Amino acid sequence: MSPNISSWKTSISKGEYQRKRSQFRHWITAEGAAGPDGEAGFKAEAGRYHLYVSLACPWAHRTLIFRQLKDLQALISVSVVHPDMHEKGWSFKHDKDAATRYGTTGDKLYGSDYLSQRYRESAADYHGNITVPVLWDTQQRCIVNNESADIIRMFNNAFNHLSGNTLDFYPGPLREEIDEVNAWVYSAINNGVYKTGFATTQQAYARHCEELFSALDDTEQRLRRQRFLTGDQITEADWRLFTTLIRFDAVYHTHFKCNIRLIKEYHALYHYMLELYQLPGIADTVNMAHTKRHYYASHLSINPCGIVPLGHEQNWQAPHNRESLRS
Repeated sequence: MSPNISSWKTSISKGEYQRKRSQFRHWITAEGAAGPDGEAGFKAEAGRYHLYVSLACPWAHRTLIFRQLKDLQALISVSVVHPDMHEKGWSFKHDKDAATRYGTTGDKLYGSDYLSQRYRESAADYHGNITVPVLWDTQQRCIVNNESADIIRMFNNAFNHLSGNTLDFYPGPLREEIDEVNAWVYSAINNGVYKTGFATTQQAYARHCEELFSALDDTEQRLRRQRFLTGDQITEADWRLFTTLIRFDAVYHTHFKCNIRLIKEYHALYHYMLELYQLPGIADTVNMAHTKRHYYASHLSINPCGIVPLGHEQNWQAPHNRESLRS
C-alpha cells in the first residue's frame, strides 16, 4: 500500500519508518465463498469491481500488471488519481493536461474529489491510512480489499472462468519458495527503499541503506544463476520485485538517497528488469512522468521545493541478453 503524505509522518518512530497494515481484507472468489481473511459474498462477476490506483505507487502497480497479465481489462475498470498528494491525501484532480501527461482519469464512478470519500463511504468510522490500491465493489458500494498482495492473488485465479486466462503466477509446487522470496524482497527491497528514504536519523538511514544494497547484491547473484527469482518460470515474486526496480534509478536512488549504486550498474538485475518490461502489455502499466511527479512533488519534507529532476531517463526497449550474463 502507498500511504498519503500525512500518514507516513505518523509512521516514524525513533527515526524508523514503520509501515502500517492494510485494514480491508475481504476476498473475491469464483463462487462468492469466503477467502482467507474475509467474509463471504464477493463473487467474481464482470463489471462489478473497480480498481483505484496511483501510477506512481509500486503496490498499486502490481495490481495493474496482474490485470493485464490475466486479461481482466474488460472485467475490472480503473480510476487513476492525480500524482500530487498533500494534506488531504490522494485526489481525483483531473484536467486535460493531467490526463495527457500523467494518465489521470478522475473518479470514473462517482466524480469524487478525494479517495478518502470512498474510505468514509465504506466505513464511516474509518480512521486509518488512505492508501492505494483500493479494490471497490460497485454492487455493495464498499471496499473489498486495499492490500495489493491479496488483490494480485485474487486476480491470479478468481476470474479465470470469466476471462478464460489460466496463467498461474502462484503455482502450487512453488508457493513455499515464492512466499520465502516475497518475505525478504518485501522487507529489504520493496519496503527497504521507503525505510531508507523516510529515515530521520543517520543511524536508521545507514542501516537500511546497507541492508537494501546487500539484498540487491544477493538478488544479482541469484539472477546470474537462474532466469527468474524462483527458477525458469515467472511468478508473482518477479512482478513484486519489478515494480521497485523500475522506479529505482529515476526516484529511489536520488529522492530516497538509495545511492550506493544504480540498478543500471547491476548487469543481471537490469537486463532482468528490461526483459519483464518488454513482455506484452507491461509497458502500458508504466508511467514514469506520473511516478516522478508524485514522489518529488509530494514528499515536500524530503524535497521542499517540489522540483522534479530531469535525469535518469532510460530506454526500456533496449536489447537485453540474459544468457550472456550467467556465471
